Amino acid sequence: MPVQDGSKQKQVRKKTVSFSSMPSDRKINSTAACMAFMLEGCEMKKVRSNSRMYNRYFLLDPDMHWLRWEPSKKDSEKAKLEIKSIKEVRLGKKTPVLRSNGLSDQFPDECAFSIIYGDNYESLDLVASTADIVSTWVMGLRYLVSYGRHPVDITEPSQPSLRTSWIGSVFELADMEKGGHIDLFRATQIIKGLNPGMKESRIELKFKELQKAKDQYGEAINLDTFVEVYCELCTRPEIFFLLVQFSSNKEYLDSKDLMLFVEVEQGVEGVTEDMCKDIVQKFEPSAKGRERGYLSIDGFTHYLLSSECHIFDPQHKKVCQDMTQPLSHYYINSSHNASLLDDNFWGSSDISSYIRGLRMGCRSIEVIVWDGPDNEPVVYVGSSVASQLAFSKVLDIINQYAFESSEYPLILCLVTHCCIPQQRVMAQHLKKILGDKLYAEPPNKEENYLPSPEKLKGKILLKSKKLPPSCTDYEGDVTEEEEGLEMSRRVGADEKDQLNGLGCKRLRLCRELSELVCLCRIYPTSMRIDASNMNPQDFWKCGCQIVAMNYQTPGLMMDLNLGWFRQNGNCGYVLRPAIMREEVSYFSANARDSLPGVSAQLLHIKVISGQNLPKPRGSAAKGDVVEPYIYVEIHGIPADCAEQRTKTVSQNGDNPIFDESFEFQINLPELAVLRFVVLDDDYIGDEFIGQYTIPFECLQPGYRHVPLQSLTGEFLPNTTLFVHVAITNRRGGGKAHKRGLSVKKGRKAREYTTTKTTGIKVVDELFRASTQPLREATDLRENVQNAMVSFKELCGLTPAANMKQCILTVSMWLINSERSLKVTVDLSETYPTMEAHGPVPELLRKVLNAYDMMIQTSKTLIESADVVYSKLTQAQRA
Repeated sequence: MPVQDGSKQKQVRKKTVSFSSMPSDRKINSTAACMAFMLEGCEMKKVRSNSRMYNRYFLLDPDMHWLRWEPSKKDSEKAKLEIKSIKEVRLGKKTPVLRSNGLSDQFPDECAFSIIYGDNYESLDLVASTADIVSTWVMGLRYLVSYGRHPVDITEPSQPSLRTSWIGSVFELADMEKGGHIDLFRATQIIKGLNPGMKESRIELKFKELQKAKDQYGEAINLDTFVEVYCELCTRPEIFFLLVQFSSNKEYLDSKDLMLFVEVEQGVEGVTEDMCKDIVQKFEPSAKGRERGYLSIDGFTHYLLSSECHIFDPQHKKVCQDMTQPLSHYYINSSHNASLLDDNFWGSSDISSYIRGLRMGCRSIEVIVWDGPDNEPVVYVGSSVASQLAFSKVLDIINQYAFESSEYPLILCLVTHCCIPQQRVMAQHLKKILGDKLYAEPPNKEENYLPSPEKLKGKILLKSKKLPPSCTDYEGDVTEEEEGLEMSRRVGADEKDQLNGLGCKRLRLCRELSELVCLCRIYPTSMRIDASNMNPQDFWKCGCQIVAMNYQTPGLMMDLNLGWFRQNGNCGYVLRPAIMREEVSYFSANARDSLPGVSAQLLHIKVISGQNLPKPRGSAAKGDVVEPYIYVEIHGIPADCAEQRTKTVSQNGDNPIFDESFEFQINLPELAVLRFVVLDDDYIGDEFIGQYTIPFECLQPGYRHVPLQSLTGEFLPNTTLFVHVAITNRRGGGKAHKRGLSVKKGRKAREYTTTKTTGIKVVDELFRASTQPLREATDLRENVQNAMVSFKELCGLTPAANMKQCILTVSMWLINSERSLKVTVDLSETYPTMEAHGPVPELLRKVLNAYDMMIQTSKTLIESADVVYSKLTQAQRA
């Protein structure tokens, strides 16, 4: 049977396919390839300021000094742009013309780019048919702008590059007989060794295609063919594009370029040149590159694929949360029906399931105990008696593996169906086997809270039924769960009836076992006789600490559970959001918008590409070709739950290029989880390829690789997604996804917090007193955010950009200017000023004014914040 993801039902929809007008045999893997494409030219749409678009054919002049377009009403000598007049090439809709309402929805962001030119910083706004064409033009033009002033032979470089020298040395090592060739099998194995995820069949086919084109036949591969095949197959265009964007040294990054990339794009603080030199030494394959401190395209690719550039923040691989809060302030990783092997209530019981659960970070294990032969309690589930586990054996395993993956307390949830004599045997086993690990201290009545996970390190806590304090006998009655009664009523059964042996009844409990219990606390209802899972998010948002999961059942629910508990070193405990830990909480699980006291965020995700996507396991479809698409999902409170999907890529499906951007508003970041799901588009039924689930708090910004996991949780070797992540404050983040409108608001259109009257005069007056400081706080915040967005947009960047990127852009304008422009930044004052010396172009003047406005509004906020906060605190206390 093909493996499918239960979270996705087949939807009736039109099949969308990615078409590229870029010839399939042309790979843009060098600047020379960009130049060749631009010299040949292609059709693009030219956008005018009146929002009208015109089809024009654009090409680069043979002397590479002019960009031309035709036909044109203008004289052909006027329908051209000198390369040296170009100040900047912007990718996406980043000029006022392309941002205008009349155009914004007519084409995707990835298909637009703008050329900023001349002393007045005018813009030539263009739209291409595909993102590939845009990438090629942007890459080529940026390269020409950077190096056009120097006599560089672009099409035929006289010196071999770092890359070709290195590949040549690899070939020479393989050519042991020094005959100038190696056999096809050896050549294929070398390239596969350098790119482990690549299919041998693909490499062989490329060699044969190239040899046929050159009229070369046979098994012998020469150096030129080897180098050409390697460059064709092993260059990822999207990474090459990035390298050219940040490189100041042709086709490689030096340590200063790399420093800029790591700090500005990847958001790493405290980056030094030495750190970047270490990256070069670690990831650059060529000896010459390491010696000179240069990172070639191959070294850059290795670096971006390394754990240093994974999407998961390494700080969260260790315990990073406060573990000294009361136990009730944490979500606890819990397993239900741990002894089940199969995804079925009547599956066989096995000890290995307990081991697996504990090794996966489980901190709450359920053990259901029944009367066994020879006065020895046994563990099995439901009516299955075929495979019983001795209770003592289960305790031995728990004792052995309890703290292998986490030193924090393990909660043993005992569900007892034993007679009094066997309960006493249970108590004896618990004390004897668990010994000092067993935490049996009764709750301290003087303390309002339970001890913390830190205090309970290395302890096993027993959670079960406990005799009431009023009972002084050696045994007494306790009632079963209330839900048993409720369920029996729903199905119309008599209250005395038992449901699956777990009916609503009174149980006899012995004092020996009761005294070992220190916790009296969610499990699936007894009517859910299969081993499917509930969505844990539905319970976490309501504050439920222990949401027991069937660890033997893969799928969306287990992905969410395992992904969620990764965020605190996978120790089994995650601190609940601050808004849910307050004694007086304003949190509502069903909130449909932003929450009081919680700063909403805007998550920008660009899905760039996929690497080595396998055919779905057990797939019924013919052939090896996959046609992948990706769901990007947000799970959290109802206001945050959303999903968006990419187009389907039908060409080169195992290494697809998506280049699609999405935005999500996150109102409660502490409870949000991001999930990528990769599916194979098929008319019969879309099949599951892989997924990755990560808490919002663990996301790293910048260009990141996402490792993909199979349905059962194993990481798929060499299978990744390449994405770009940016997180901004909601109102400072441009467009709110749900409304599709700019959230930059004037003061009149602002949404201020209001209060409803209760009819109680004293209370209403107190509420009314808080209205003014709330309005002041809103104005202070939104004035700063609006000023920041204006500054970023004038710099030609999105609201998701950071200040370093803005300053870098302005500095590049100054460096590339034909005129001698001088702008100084004074860092000696508390609030840094930016001042022009002498006349500057109008756009630069606007940028400097926007910067000044941003500084002034920030200053007002900083200097007024304490007073406003004091007013709000007083109102809250009252």
